[in-house]
Amino acid sequence: MQNNLVQAIQTNWVSFLVMVAVFGFLAYLARKRVGFGTRVLLALGLGLVAGIVFNLTKLDATSVQTTGTIYVNLIKMLVMPLVAVLVVNSITSISSLGYLRRVGVKTIAIFLVTTGIAALIGLLVALAFDPGAGIQQVAQDFKPREIPTFSQVILDLVPTNPISDMANGKVVPVLIFAIFLGIAIVHVGSRKPEAVQPVKDFIDSFTQVMHQVTKYIIRLTPYGVFALIATMATRYGLDTLEPLIKVVLATYVALLLHFILTFGGLVSFVAKVNPIRFFRKAYPTITVAFTTRSSYATLPVNLDVITKRIRVSDKIASFVAPLGATMNMNGCGGVWPAIVAIFVAGVYNVPLGISECILIVLVSMISSIGVAGVPGPASISTTVVLTALGLPLEGLGLVLSIDAVVDMGRTAVNATGTTVTALLVAHSEGEFDREAFNRDEEDQLETIPA
Repeated sequence: MQNNLVQAIQTNWVSFLVMVAVFGFLAYLARKRVGFGTRVLLALGLGLVAGIVFNLTKLDATSVQTTGTIYVNLIKMLVMPLVAVLVVNSITSISSLGYLRRVGVKTIAIFLVTTGIAALIGLLVALAFDPGAGIQQVAQDFKPREIPTFSQVILDLVPTNPISDMANGKVVPVLIFAIFLGIAIVHVGSRKPEAVQPVKDFIDSFTQVMHQVTKYIIRLTPYGVFALIATMATRYGLDTLEPLIKVVLATYVALLLHFILTFGGLVSFVAKVNPIRFFRKAYPTITVAFTTRSSYATLPVNLDVITKRIRVSDKIASFVAPLGATMNMNGCGGVWPAIVAIFVAGVYNVPLGISECILIVLVSMISSIGVAGVPGPASISTTVVLTALGLPLEGLGLVLSIDAVVDMGRTAVNATGTTVTALLVAHSEGEFDREAFNRDEEDQLETIPA
């Protein structure tokens, strides 16, 4: 134990001191009431610079990586109780099951349509970049992920033991159980309000407690962002990106276009709000998703952003956000499979016609919903698309080295798509406080009084 501690100090003292110095600087900015978004942006920039320096000088950054992992684990700690209590609370606050059905249909429809648009954008950008040109190597010893059968996907979605599902991190079964529980409370409450009142009071109290715990963790976001970005920059240098730089560029160009054209267009012309103001208010969600690479880990922050900054009602946010963390895959299920399909076709000299291009978009839309709750949705969705086109699955192995780099952008798009969807659904249902949204002041998520 002592030897391990001495070794850790000897190999990590430089990166540890750098991290402590940055954390002290961020804490000083917090005491000076510097905005939350500003501190997160500074943390991201400082983490990128520190990571590049660590990579070039071959410094051990294990202490920084450990700190980032602790932050991600703390956020993941919130996910299961938040999903369960917020979905139940959202449904019980809705007196009409017809209203619940309408909100659900709108939410899933927006997920599907935006994923289809994302796949189309990814397809067009990939055709323009032709990322597979000039790459001849074939991945060795690549074992493609097995696509679960339709019956297995359905069985995995059905809860068997909610407590066990929570312990094993199975979000979709917990979500479905919470929906059943919420509907049952509404049904019983319509006949015997006094029978369910104690349950509703408990859920309401537990929701407030979970919101307070969430605030505690959100305060750590700037520090977690620095550690995560520094770790990524240390691990993946330019040598990793160089052979597949066209794939990385094509992916981020497509993701950026989807941000600007699809999300910006929907926010501007459907919800009729200023897109620049919207993205500024959604910035914490974008940053946390980008650094954690997990829609589930971003869920607590996104919930606060949707309600406190975007000004969507709690009942809409509590329904759309957990569902979006599971099913909304604009980046992983839309953009990425389309780009990889064109890349693999180029590497293996397989011509694709207009019918194959249409198939890419359609299969991407369907698979994005079909793999909800399946671990590694990006690789599964891509495997489904490649299989549908008859392209060699070994081609997916060629892009594994850059998966973590592009996954940051994919996850940011996924999470932001959920924020956009919540705004659109709330706007259509009259649950969006436009006047509060249009105020210039920004809500500091971590400084809201208890």
